[in-house]
Amino acid sequence: MSSADKTPDTNKSVTMAVDIPGMISVIIFYIAIFAVGIWAGRKSAKSTTALEAFLANRDMGLVVSLFTLTATLVGGAFINGTAEIIATSGMLWTVAPVGYCIGMFIGGMVYAPKMRRAGYVTMFDPFQEVYGVRVGALMCIPQFMGDVFWTAAVLSALGSTISIIMDVNNTLSIVISAVIAIVYTFLGGLWSVAYTDVVQLICIGVGLVIACPFAVHSPAVDFSTLSSDWVGQVACADIGRYLDLFALVCLGGIPWQVYFQRILACRNARNARLASCVAAILCLAFAIPPAIIGMAGKAADWNSTAYPGPLPLSPDDYSLILPLVLKYLCPRAVAIIGIGTLSAAVMSSADSSILSSATVFSNNIYKNAIRQKASDRELVWVLRTGVVVVGVFSTLIAISVRSTYGLYVMCSDLMYVVLFPQFTSVLFIEGTNPYGGLSGFFISLLLRILGGEPLVRLPALIRYPFYDEEFGQGFPFRTMAMLSGFLAIVVLSRLTHVAYHRGWLSPRFDFLGFFSRTESPKLHGMEGFGENNDKTAASPDTLEEEMGDLPEGIHDEVKVKSNGDHAEPLLTETGAIHNKIA
Repeated sequence: MSSADKTPDTNKSVTMAVDIPGMISVIIFYIAIFAVGIWAGRKSAKSTTALEAFLANRDMGLVVSLFTLTATLVGGAFINGTAEIIATSGMLWTVAPVGYCIGMFIGGMVYAPKMRRAGYVTMFDPFQEVYGVRVGALMCIPQFMGDVFWTAAVLSALGSTISIIMDVNNTLSIVISAVIAIVYTFLGGLWSVAYTDVVQLICIGVGLVIACPFAVHSPAVDFSTLSSDWVGQVACADIGRYLDLFALVCLGGIPWQVYFQRILACRNARNARLASCVAAILCLAFAIPPAIIGMAGKAADWNSTAYPGPLPLSPDDYSLILPLVLKYLCPRAVAIIGIGTLSAAVMSSADSSILSSATVFSNNIYKNAIRQKASDRELVWVLRTGVVVVGVFSTLIAISVRSTYGLYVMCSDLMYVVLFPQFTSVLFIEGTNPYGGLSGFFISLLLRILGGEPLVRLPALIRYPFYDEEFGQGFPFRTMAMLSGFLAIVVLSRLTHVAYHRGWLSPRFDFLGFFSRTESPKLHGMEGFGENNDKTAASPDTLEEEMGDLPEGIHDEVKVKSNGDHAEPLLTETGAIHNKIA
């Protein structure tokens, strides 16, 4: 009898007693993670500076940077989501792991060195440098939303995993996991998060690698039944949707503070580039075990297992395919080890996102927009308060959420459509100004909202070509919205610049005060944008550290100019080196 013919056994209760050995395993791993977090936090306890809490005093070595960058992406949503989509839609539709890894590689080669050389504190410093404090603060909103949804996604995945294997209420497991992550992040800042990431990444690798052979060789698994289903297919009507989704996860994974927090904590730009590129390869490698486990779950005859629920598996059940395989297709000891390592590892993404939003609020909202003269001690406590607020809010959302993969992909939606064109413009397009930035922000946001979103039951007010009542837009409307915003930024920035400087636009219409701040010819272009133009000459030692990736031929020129009475290389308040070397 096939699994499709099996009906629910009304005499078999799906409610089981609490799994004591599994519970002990989780407790042991939680204690280990908590202990590492507290121990690492003592590195920053000796210092009360905000830079120590935000960026580990920019003293993060290559190995720790590599581990923490990898662990930031490889969390519960990454693992569970990969297994789920492999089982339901096939390899071709499992675009998130591949796309995010490509995005991390692009980030490492293009964006990371420029950001690290500039010495920014957060990824929103260049926004406020170019757009000014107020408009730059507006750009933080998509980041806050993305961090909260991402944290909720990984906590939800953890709760579902523990509830399946140990028959423990998932709300309880979510709350306990969140509390542990909040406490050690509260106490230790980035040092605690980074060192726990090292332990968590080792845990998740060991747990999944051990489980794979047992899942594949389970008597209930017959891969011959898969045929070509595991590959999946992209129908002609789905090509636009597929390309849109792939572009979203590739480019939408770049403008994340959680990523740049680690980049900016690296000792130099060379380490930042290397750590990001190698981490991208490791992330792709970490997607292989859950993909194998997902295929094993798809090929399993669940009738021959002890699974007590109704068959065939429902879509909701497939969202939990990884913990189901661990429990019903693997030996008892392997399942216990697997859940222990996964439950500890999933916090590697949650704590990172919590710290990310708290850092942005402390530096770019509180310090830059509210209290410019805030002391380091005050900023540290604002950071800690932010950690608690973001953690609690994310936990509340996680308790009410079921779908892991939907949240996983949605995390990059706002970042791709709204923030990616903004971030690229302020970094690389000279002449970008806040009027173009605001126009691009609202145009891309409006087009994205009007396109609808079935995952959150948002109706499509604009039905593009290839629209489907069940699946929504078939046209790559997210990419269109992103490109429209990009075009608006460039065109409106240029138009307002020309209109103002040719006298077509009265100074009284400069309501953001941008052009009045950049009147000096020396300040036109990227150097003069923003409100923080106070500069002090860089010391030779500072320049030596920041020049790590400059071409060798200009090192001597920079050093000579820095030793003169009128040094050319200058540091902004964020530490950005501005020089006239082309």
